[in-house]
Amino acid sequence: MRDPEKTAGLFKLFGVPARVRIVQLLKGRTLCVGALAARLGVSSAAVSQHLRILHDAGLVEREKRANFVHYRLDERRLAECRRLMDGVLSIPQGSEEEGPCVRSADARSRSG
Repeated sequence: MRDPEKTAGLFKLFGVPARVRIVQLLKGRTLCVGALAARLGVSSAAVSQHLRILHDAGLVEREKRANFVHYRLDERRLAECRRLMDGVLSIPQGSEEEGPCVRSADARSRSG
């Protein structure tokens, strides 16, 4: 893993159920704040805050259409997120099932 802080931040983004639902709703389509709020059953202000966080992370893009701003997923960034998560969650081929046990410094300090 190249950047554990970046990867942890990504996981943190998806630690909020409303953001997960927003990403699911935006798959393959664009929606405005009002449409997302109606589907989620939350206020437009709450949706706007979540979208700001997702936008700042590069996961969603904004597009102004007349009086409304529509949001869509950034497919390239989503693919990068998928690779980062896969890097954490996948087990490398040929890895040992069990490795040697090593007592941690914490365990030693508790037993002493």
